[in-house]
Amino acid sequence: MQSLLQQRLAARPSQQVRFSEEFNAAADDLLASACKLGLEGLIGKRRSAHYQSARSADWIKLKCKQRQAFVIGGYTRAQGARTGLGALLLGVFDASGALRHAGKVGTGFTEQDLLMLSRALKALDRHTSPFAGSPGSSAGVGARTSANRDGVSRWVEPTLVADVSFAEWTRAGRIRHAVFRGLRKDQKVGEIVQEKPSAVPAGKLSKTTSRTHKAAAAPPPPPRPPPPPTVFPSGLKISHPERVIDASSGSSKIDLLRYYGRVGDLMIKHLLGRPVSWLRAPTGIDGPLFFQKHSETQKLPGIHPLDPALNPGHPALITVASVQGLLWAAQWNVIEFHTPNCSAAAFEHPDRLVFDLDPGAGVAWQQVQEAAQLVRAFLSQLGLNSFLKTSGGKGLHVVVPLRRLHTWATVKGFSQAVVQHMAKAIPQRFVGRSGPRNRVGKIFIDALRNGLGATTVSAWSARARPGLGISVPVAWSELPVLRSGDHWTLKTVHERLATGNAPWQGYARAARGLDAAMSALGYVPAPVPAPVR
Repeated sequence: MQSLLQQRLAARPSQQVRFSEEFNAAADDLLASACKLGLEGLIGKRRSAHYQSARSADWIKLKCKQRQAFVIGGYTRAQGARTGLGALLLGVFDASGALRHAGKVGTGFTEQDLLMLSRALKALDRHTSPFAGSPGSSAGVGARTSANRDGVSRWVEPTLVADVSFAEWTRAGRIRHAVFRGLRKDQKVGEIVQEKPSAVPAGKLSKTTSRTHKAAAAPPPPPRPPPPPTVFPSGLKISHPERVIDASSGSSKIDLLRYYGRVGDLMIKHLLGRPVSWLRAPTGIDGPLFFQKHSETQKLPGIHPLDPALNPGHPALITVASVQGLLWAAQWNVIEFHTPNCSAAAFEHPDRLVFDLDPGAGVAWQQVQEAAQLVRAFLSQLGLNSFLKTSGGKGLHVVVPLRRLHTWATVKGFSQAVVQHMAKAIPQRFVGRSGPRNRVGKIFIDALRNGLGATTVSAWSARARPGLGISVPVAWSELPVLRSGDHWTLKTVHERLATGNAPWQGYARAARGLDAAMSALGYVPAPVPAPVR
């Protein structure tokens, strides 16, 4: 087929359609070459898939990313649920020594970043723009002072340096698709200029022979810096680091510990203050598995017992108090970390709802994606905000932040009413009853995770399943490109760590009470029984 296409195009040359020879090289090498050539990236298609013009999981975008330091010259005010600030206004110095506006960055911030930057920038407030030709204007320094006063932009002394990744520079000297990575303290402000990516030297693309035709081989990519080594706590002795815990991927125990070390700062935000249950696999995921939520006599650093009064008549519940605790737990053969819908400080009042979309036999992944959108749309009609994460297994988790106003019985009853409404409204797609026979060709929305004592796998936790999928927070805009509930695995999740928890930005401020939603749904919670005297 390829040779026929080549012959047809050779017979009728076209400036619009050209034949491209196969590049006999790894995708990473090709992408590195495309980025050096100044291209936006590559489009990849699954080799075994048939061509189709519609968007599908068989087509992927491999985008080039650039990264450099920028001077912070101002910021915009926060809007909606965001706190602190909206976006940073960035600049670089030109040949004359003037600070030139280079665009803005409004994504990639954590809640801690926003609060820290807000405090730091307020202390640097100034009345005039530091840019030579301020944002959106050709005027000189000091222009748009009124914009600073009316909240559109706030100017600051240009003393802070931001580390930012982005897709490309525009002709106007602005950056596109910028993501904040942090502050830089190792570079002086006066050294920040526009960095020029080096071009591929001429003649470096050589021809090599491949089976039946010649193919251009990409030059070897520049050596990648190794990932930062995981710093293990002093005193942590890792037993059997070489033990393979997942035969399907070849992942070992030390691989899992290194992952939890790297993801610890992201994951701990989802664990702090909550009771934690975990799944242990002493000999790997193919051996016996043990689910545990109580402390034992053995003390693990960073794992603390909670007040026994939270669970009367049972050993104390436990909580992970630090990244150190994650690593000690992983050494103790813990693979999965689960949390309930409450904190230890407000144990009787849930602070979230979780709808677990669990596909039955015969359900295509596209149906799971559509189901998540339908659940989100219905929750939005009820006035509730929702966030999305992969389950690390087969399905997706839709998470609704709640204000701590209601009892477990009210929250669980409401969630079940939502599920029954969805199953009744769209019976060809949803089912509200568990059991394999009920779920054939349908999606079971599991609301049982919203009861007292129930738990859900934490964001960033690995799963004790073949491939070791990871539960990852995602933005709703990313849903169409997800390939499965285990889109990221222990082997591939490193590419996601830079994005981190950014897709869930504004989660805490999005919490709502259920009174209006229950009224809209027509759900009346059972009355709370009077205490027995």
